[in-house]
Amino acid sequence: MSEYLITVNNLKKYFPIKTGLVKRTTGNVKAVDGVSFNIKKGQVLGIVGESGCGKSTLGRTILRLLTATEGEVFYDGKNVFNMDKREINSMRTKMQIIFQDPYSSLNPRLPVYEIVGEAMLQHNMVKNKKEMKEKAIEVIGRCGLFPEQADRYPHQFSGGQRQRICIARSLAVNPDFVVCDEAVSALDVSIQSQIINLLKDAQEDFGLTYMFISHDLSVVKFISDEVAVMYLGQIVEKGGKKQIFSNPLHPYTEALLSAAPSFDPSLRQNQKRIILQGDIPSPANPPKGCRFHTRCPYARQICKEEIPEYREVKTGHFAMCHKVNGVF
Repeated sequence: MSEYLITVNNLKKYFPIKTGLVKRTTGNVKAVDGVSFNIKKGQVLGIVGESGCGKSTLGRTILRLLTATEGEVFYDGKNVFNMDKREINSMRTKMQIIFQDPYSSLNPRLPVYEIVGEAMLQHNMVKNKKEMKEKAIEVIGRCGLFPEQADRYPHQFSGGQRQRICIARSLAVNPDFVVCDEAVSALDVSIQSQIINLLKDAQEDFGLTYMFISHDLSVVKFISDEVAVMYLGQIVEKGGKKQIFSNPLHPYTEALLSAAPSFDPSLRQNQKRIILQGDIPSPANPPKGCRFHTRCPYARQICKEEIPEYREVKTGHFAMCHKVNGVF
């Protein structure tokens, strides 16, 4: 069996731009454009980048919540995009997502035990509602809530408690892979640490593999084993946590780390502040050549003309940059 639980090959997700009365397609927003990577079983891959770079779209496309434009996603060696309805239903229990907003992602009309146990009933993991409630209360307890809270409704909980409910809902069906889509960004800092510790404990208890999407570098550094940096729909650098945070290769990664507001001071001693010029270009009309060249302090003429090769520069450390590849 493969050491990788998730394999992504040349994944693309374009959103058509429709204009006029007849809604004619005039272009595409290239939200995810040619992304490839692997996630080992039991590990955490952090995905970082600016807002709008395609992080959330990537996660949802992998789970088939969005239809891919092109590419392949393999779960435990099986092509997710080629699965029939029965296989998809089975896959849904093994691949879960925790959304960013704990307020809008919970049904306000259902008590907590139904929210958490609903999927167990749908996938015939329990015999009846009584067993569903018992199992749901057990999972709720493991996520830091009290059994007597199982009959309450979402509006009776705080934001941190609601996110615990969302986590319990994902864990209830015994998944192998969970996409955490900005799972702590909407919470207070004091609550964030509690939720992150809960996620780490759940990983150990259930043997989970995570794709952790966030723009908070300190959180990603704490929870991740490997980190991928996205810019304008592409992964521009990927490597082990220590490689990315101690020895970044891509200029965009350098800029992200230099701008981190609260970071390990030991990593900033020899690091100069990099201020990027201009705004991030539109994914509907990305620049030719290297997509970062319009903001890169090292850009040369070749960067404007040729797409850099995404290659392994060091063992397990990949980058997409002409400068790193030794072209200049």
